[in-house]
Amino acid sequence: MTTLTTDAPKSALSRLLTAGTHQKLLAFASLIVLLIGFSIASPNFMQTSNMIAILQAASVNGVLAIAVTLVIITGGIDLSVGTMMTFTAVITGVVLTFLGLPLILGVFAAIATGAFCGSCSGTFVAKMKIPPFIATLGMMLILKGLSLVISGTRPIYFNDTPGFSEISRGSILGEVFPALPIPNGVLILFIVAAAAAYVLNRTVLGRYCFALGSNEESVRLSGVNTDRWKIAIYALSGAIVGVAGLLIASRLNSAQPALGLGYELEAIAAVVIGGTSLSGGRGSILGSLIGALIMAVLTNGLRVLSVAQEWQTVVTGAIIILAVYADMMRRKPS
Repeated sequence: MTTLTTDAPKSALSRLLTAGTHQKLLAFASLIVLLIGFSIASPNFMQTSNMIAILQAASVNGVLAIAVTLVIITGGIDLSVGTMMTFTAVITGVVLTFLGLPLILGVFAAIATGAFCGSCSGTFVAKMKIPPFIATLGMMLILKGLSLVISGTRPIYFNDTPGFSEISRGSILGEVFPALPIPNGVLILFIVAAAAAYVLNRTVLGRYCFALGSNEESVRLSGVNTDRWKIAIYALSGAIVGVAGLLIASRLNSAQPALGLGYELEAIAAVVIGGTSLSGGRGSILGSLIGALIMAVLTNGLRVLSVAQEWQTVVTGAIIILAVYADMMRRKPS
């Protein structure tokens, strides 16, 4: 009996202090410190309107971070998510504005386009054996060019599409609970996060996602078609990017073809801050969500303090370097 009572707390403590959990706790503590620090530095920071702005900004980066998390856990990387988001927004604009089709078809077009682009990247990586960095870098440039060509280098506006702006800026919760005017974009972020977490932790695709990142060769030798699963993971990631494309287009009420570059770096930074290893095999949706909130709070806080845009970029770059360095330290043998 003594052994049972002493081993149980140790077991719980060991689970609590695993590398992934420790990193999530550290990221959450960093988020709290940032909130307190900016609140002290500026009385305007904790205003309700500013908190809603932070959540709305985090919704786009958070969805992108969720998409990137799936790919990075496999040991890959996706540099195309920023321009893929733009491309899905442009395709949505074509469907809704140029063709005048119903809203539901525009939503389907964005998600399907993202899934197709993701499967193309997965095919380049899995079948053609192109390194993920190069494959997705090429896809990034292809999608950037296609966005400009299809849109004629001009923004596509959704003024004649009733209800489109409500996808991100409306508030279903606010209509039911007036004291909680949480934008729909934030609600969509949490729905996507919950669905992705379920897929990652409770499905075969999720198990193979971790397995590919831990030891792809062992998985292949066990008789699993690793190429098929890798393409499926990239396709799922692309579909999630399509949701981000809907959110940013709805938020701006337009598809901006020159937008997108730089979003992939913030998403990757959020993922690494949240504890996902760049070497693959380890990561969580919750950690990436916390990382996205950290990036949104930091960007908003610097803006509230009237820090110049160029210095905000410097800070973002420094955070990416520190996040990658922290990941290297986590993977370094004791």
